[in-house]
Formats: sequence, structure tokens, C-alpha cells
Amino acid sequence: MRLDDDSESQNVEDRRGSGMGGLPIGPGGIGVGTVVLALVAWYFGIDPSVVINGARMIEQQAPASAPAGKPLSSDVKEDATAHFVAKVLNDTEKTWHQVFREAGRDYEEPKLVLFRGATQTACGAGQAAMGPFYCPLDRKVYIDLSFYDELRQRFHAPGDFAEAYVIAHEVGHHVQNLLGISDRVHQAQQRASKTQANALSVRLELQADCLAGVWANRANAARKILESGDVDQALRAATAIGDDTLQKQSRGVVVPESFTHGTSEQRVRWFRQGLDSGSVVQCDTFKAAQL
Repeated sequence: MRLDDDSESQNVEDRRGSGMGGLPIGPGGIGVGTVVLALVAWYFGIDPSVVINGARMIEQQAPASAPAGKPLSSDVKEDATAHFVAKVLNDTEKTWHQVFREAGRDYEEPKLVLFRGATQTACGAGQAAMGPFYCPLDRKVYIDLSFYDELRQRFHAPGDFAEAYVIAHEVGHHVQNLLGISDRVHQAQQRASKTQANALSVRLELQADCLAGVWANRANAARKILESGDVDQALRAATAIGDDTLQKQSRGVVVPESFTHGTSEQRVRWFRQGLDSGSVVQCDTFKAAQL
């Protein structure tokens, strides 16, 4: 990606040197904040058990007394990734400001929080095991940069554009939140069966993939950010984190009724839909007869 000369977003909150502090979690149990985040996780297609089980261990895992703002360790590679993420966020801001202006609306920029291990959110206790996630209550994207190691090593999807796709997808959830789509989906899920709720979650996630593609299209048209091989990196990442691929790896079987993000093929297709069209209108997964 060509972002070397770009500035970094001012909306990055670096908590990597901070402890959890004040989590509403008691010995052997979970707090209200964790329950809230588990519900939000389910809403956005993340397995809530990851939050519940991990919350019970956070007090032992998280450094409680690290001074705020002071890195826990010096990691030049991680710091370089942090600067890259800030540049990607800045580029998404440019793109979505333009898209919203064209629609006669104002774009409200999200915050992006860097953390290590675990952190507090307006949705409850967030942890690295969840992967990157968006909290609609505080309008912040959260990421532990160690996820990118997992993206390279476990998912075999290296590359800076693969990393950018991850951020753009979460920013896509922020766009959905601003447009009121997330609220409408959540309300529909509350009236639906678990299978129907999962199906709505899939459509929400695939739309976020499409919106990530819209960003890539518009950013490249305006600033020529893409280089040879970049798109393939994002497609490999989308393929690697499809529900069917992940279930085959972890369970050995595929259970379509439990999908929350979409198959690898669907994630690739909808990212490409946004990338090829550059149009938010083309990202209406909720009206699509076939995903």
C-alpha cells in the first residue's frame, strides 16, 4: 500500500501501557459489563462464550499496575504497525467524509483503541481473544495488534492491505451504526429465532465487508493507494476468516445455521462488490436475494 507520505489519524487512543483497572468482575464470576459485551459480541457475530470464559481470567492475565502511557515492552515492529494502523484510519476518515458529504450528511469519525490483552469499553470488558471489534455504545474500534500475528501465522494472510482490510471492516460497522442500520438489525434480531438472528448477523457482516471494499475503491481512485498484489492480500484474509473455513479448522464440520459472518466465498464476493462499484448503494445485503 502507498501510505508512506500520509499523516496519521488523531483519533487513536493508545492503551498498550495501561492496565485494565476497575473491571466489574469478581472472583469466580462475571460482571455486568462483561454480560453487556457478550450481548454486543453476539449482536456483531462474535461468539459470546469467548467473552464470558475469557473474562474470568482477565484479572490474572492483565497487568493491573502498569503506568498509563508507558509501554509494557519495547517492540519496534509493533510500534511500526501502530503507525500504519493510524494511517489507515486517517485514510478511511478521508473517504467516508467524502461519501457522507455527497449524501448531504456529516461523517462522525470513530476512535480507534490500541490495547494489549484486555481493556475496558463502553460495552464491557474487551479482550484480545475476541479479535478486532467495534463497540457501538462508545463508537470505538478496538484492536490488540497481536491479532495481526495471528492473521499471518494462523490464517496465512500476510500483507499490509490485509491488515488495512481488517480496520476498514470495523470502520464499516461504524458507518452502519451512523446510518441506523445496526439498530434496525438488532431490533429485528430480538424478535427472531436464533437461526434467523444469525442470518441477520451474516448480512450485517457481509455489508461491512462491502463497505470496506467501497473504502478501498474510493481511496484508490483519489489517492492511488493500491499496489500490485494488494487486492489479493485482502481476498486471502476474507477467505481465511469465513465461517465455513473457520469451522472446518476448529470442528471438522460445517454448521451453516450457526454462521454469523458468512462463508469465505460470500465474504470475498461482497468485498469485491464494494471494491468494484465504490458505491454504498451496491452494499445492500439485506435486499439481496442471494448472498
